[in-house]
Amino acid sequence: MADVLASMPRKDQRAKGDCYLRGLKLDDRRKSIQAMAERLPDGNEQDLQQFVNQSTWDPAFV
Repeated sequence: MADVLASMPRKDQRAKGDCYLRGLKLDDRRKSIQAMAERLPDGNEQDLQQFVNQSTWDPAFV
């Protein structure tokens, strides 16, 4: 995850990205933003939505 997040210029983007990637790795089959936000202790639906919709990253790392 560190390689993917390293391409993001802002610390808050990296924190939201870390939360989002942890949500994708959860065992549950539901991977919606709402479901991930509910299951993660630091999950915030609005933050995750903003990360997915507005963050930019270098696709080479992804």
